[in-house]
Amino acid sequence: MPIEVEKKYRLTAEQRTQIEERLRALGLSARPVEFEENTLYRGAAVDLGRCSLRLRRVNGRALLTFKQRLPSPSPIKHQLENECEVANADRMDEILRALGYTPGLIYEKRRTRWQVDTAKVVIDQLPFGLFMEIEASEKEINRVEGLLKVASLPAVAETYPNLTIKHGIDRNGIIEARFGVDDRV
Repeated sequence: MPIEVEKKYRLTAEQRTQIEERLRALGLSARPVEFEENTLYRGAAVDLGRCSLRLRRVNGRALLTFKQRLPSPSPIKHQLENECEVANADRMDEILRALGYTPGLIYEKRRTRWQVDTAKVVIDQLPFGLFMEIEASEKEINRVEGLLKVASLPAVAETYPNLTIKHGIDRNGIIEARFGVDDRV
């Protein structure tokens, strides 16, 4: 199973603007903003702890992902991650429910993607804040931190699901962090 290596930071609106200016100064441009709805399921070995089973709907596509967090004292998190595209998100949801999995939480986000050499840099806006993630090898994460002048920003160890649990609203047993209807685009 592939291992995802990334570091996450909480941003202010001003920090976001500065980082995006630095990225453009490097001659880079962002991909179009993506709107995502992420549903995490619970049941069997998955119970919103160190493992997660997620169905992500983004720009007409659907991705099913299994992640398992690896213990580490580092601010750079390491996770086993297996992901595949599914043709029909609604049918996948029905299959998961038939297998005994139930939605445990749902969070939405707007994601802007940048490619910095071999590193993926994303800026995420969620209903509860702005974040940046750098995904690459640890060495490359450190290099990109230097390029973007963010090495002094504190890392956020919590996952979006854990932050959703803290900041979301319980609606009939499903914890949700959603934008208002007018804020989804």
